[in-house]
Amino acid sequence: MSDTGPQWSGRERARTAAVVMAVWVALLWLLEVVDVVSGHALDGFGVQPRTAGELVDVVPSAFVHFGFAHVAANSVPLLVLGFLAALGGLRRFAAVCALIIVCDGLGVWLIAPAHTNTAGASGLIFGLFGFLLCSGFVERRPMGVVVGVLVGAVWGGSVLAGIAPGQAGVSWQGHLVGLLAGVAAAFLFRRRPDRRGVPAG
Repeated sequence: MSDTGPQWSGRERARTAAVVMAVWVALLWLLEVVDVVSGHALDGFGVQPRTAGELVDVVPSAFVHFGFAHVAANSVPLLVLGFLAALGGLRRFAAVCALIIVCDGLGVWLIAPAHTNTAGASGLIFGLFGFLLCSGFVERRPMGVVVGVLVGAVWGGSVLAGIAPGQAGVSWQGHLVGLLAGVAAAFLFRRRPDRRGVPAG
């Protein structure tokens, strides 16, 4: 999948990606402020598994957090990984994020323990990690491979810990499904080489 709009310079792509992710993270903080002021009314947008009415919360749950410490823990990795992923084109980035968020929410709905409420951007973060880790290899792009290796070196340990079962208050199911969705996105939305053999987009 490639963006078919005007060809932007690397600097323009970086600036746009930075703005998009800054706004995204700011939105998460704003929502948490609203949640606190409203007496945590937004916590109800988390996903409670295997309840039909909770399917409408599959997407909103990725934007809701349980306290400022929760959103703070997700802010830096989301900002960095989202920025790196968005450099490949905003339309592809939007498609990747949509796939990860929907698959992650549905996965939580299907396999999370009963009587739990799961929310937060960590499933998306794990998905972006999987996407960046694999996309360079899938597309055979040297720079993408370098990015994947660096991302793996920096966050690989945290990801392995995050998908380990048995951690209180941690949805390893959401992390695992998000990671797998990100890997799938690397294949589904890989950039096709143009006639010169250069990936488009």
